[in-house]
Amino acid sequence: MVRVTNMSTLASDFTGCSIFLYDTNGNQLGSTVVRVHDRHEQQIQVNLMPSSLKPNDDCKVFLLTSPVPCEFSGKIKKSGGILMIAMFQGQVKENRGAMRYAVNTPAQIEALIIETKPYYLQTQVEVTLINISISGIRFRAPNYSFNEGDIFRMNMIVSSSTKQITAKVINCLDKDAERSDYGCQFMEVL
Repeated sequence: MVRVTNMSTLASDFTGCSIFLYDTNGNQLGSTVVRVHDRHEQQIQVNLMPSSLKPNDDCKVFLLTSPVPCEFSGKIKKSGGILMIAMFQGQVKENRGAMRYAVNTPAQIEALIIETKPYYLQTQVEVTLINISISGIRFRAPNYSFNEGDIFRMNMIVSSSTKQITAKVINCLDKDAERSDYGCQFMEVL
C-alpha cells in the first residue's frame, strides 16, 4: 500500500538533504543536495542542470530524508539559470512494486548492529549500491557474506556528502558465488 502525503507535512525543511534526480523512465540524471526548500511554493532548488531536462518536463525526485527516505514526482522550472523543481505527491511507504532507481555507487559498511548495539568492523566492507527505492537498497558485496536478518550501518556518498543509513538484509542472491547481491530494508537514515 502506498501512502500519499502532502510535501509540507513530511518535513520541516529539505534544505541540505541528499537527492537523486531521475527522468520519468527511471534514468538517473544526477545527484546533489537541496540548496533551498520553499515549503510555501512546494518546490526545491538544486545545483544540478541536466541538459536533457527542459522547463515543464516531469521528473522523479528521491530524497534521503531522516528517518526514512521519500520520493516525489516533480516538474522542472528553470529560473535564471537555477533549476527549481515543483514537487507533487510523495510516497513515504511502498509496496514491493515501487520504482527502483539505479545508483551504482560505492559505499562502505562500517558496523553490524546486534541487539541495537553497533559493533564496528576493523576494516569497512566495500560494497556497490546497485539500486535504491523508498523502502530500501540492493547492494553487491564481493569478499564478504551477510545473512538474512543482519542489520548494518552503511556510509554512502551522495554528491560529495556522506549519508549514513541503517538497514536490514531481507534477501540474498547468489550467496554461494564470489559476489552476492543483497536486498535490504531501510531501518533509519541518519
